[in-house]
Amino acid sequence: MQLMGEGNLDLVWPTRYDICLGVARGLAYLHEESRLRIVHRDVKASNILLDYYLNPKISDFGLAKLYDDTKTHISTRVAGTIGYLAPEYAMRGHLTEKADVFGFGVVALEIVSGRPNSDTSLEEEKTYLLEWAWQLHETNRELELVDSGLSEFSEEEATRMIGVALLCTQTSPTLRPPMSRVVAMLSGNIEVSRVTTKPGYLTDWKFNDVSSFMSENSDLSSPSISMAVDTDCSALTANKTESMRLLERAGEE
Repeated sequence: MQLMGEGNLDLVWPTRYDICLGVARGLAYLHEESRLRIVHRDVKASNILLDYYLNPKISDFGLAKLYDDTKTHISTRVAGTIGYLAPEYAMRGHLTEKADVFGFGVVALEIVSGRPNSDTSLEEEKTYLLEWAWQLHETNRELELVDSGLSEFSEEEATRMIGVALLCTQTSPTLRPPMSRVVAMLSGNIEVSRVTTKPGYLTDWKFNDVSSFMSENSDLSSPSISMAVDTDCSALTANKTESMRLLERAGEE
């Protein structure tokens, strides 16, 4: 079953919020608690599996990279999915864990809105989810982003989740919070930092030439908007040793 698209999985607000928080915790483990620092490099909705109890599991570590604390970043070829790529990574191949933070921000907006990060069937101002979210934020109308199909939701949690998502998608990686702080903000343990800077890439790059960009970068794929349900995702949990085994080759590339 899917979270978005045909055959929707109808998730109530508390479940959506728990999924978002669970993904944040998984990424915090990969970035800050794992014996090896791990950058997933392809955080998107279709790489978040849900078990029988709708607990999220981070999956598909095929593009993941390992790096140690002595490195500030990795310079590598660009790979991932259009719409979830952090600008510094998409343009310069400059990879840190903040690239995952960016992807998480986009996924969080998808969970709130119940729609994919881009949808050309919608009116122009709503085509690109992140751009639309910023338009609503600038006019204090963030709650209009919430999925209209929800019968009820917590306005406080929705505002918090959207605020965190906008922080995670800032242009500069230094302005994006580490995932441990994201967890603390979503949990309500600390206040959500004020978002002050609209990302320049929203006006500098309108995605008018996405098709040619993708053809020039064969490692990139188009946006995927499904969130699959798997009844046995234990091997895909972020803190399982199996994930480490799958990642062994990543540090060699």
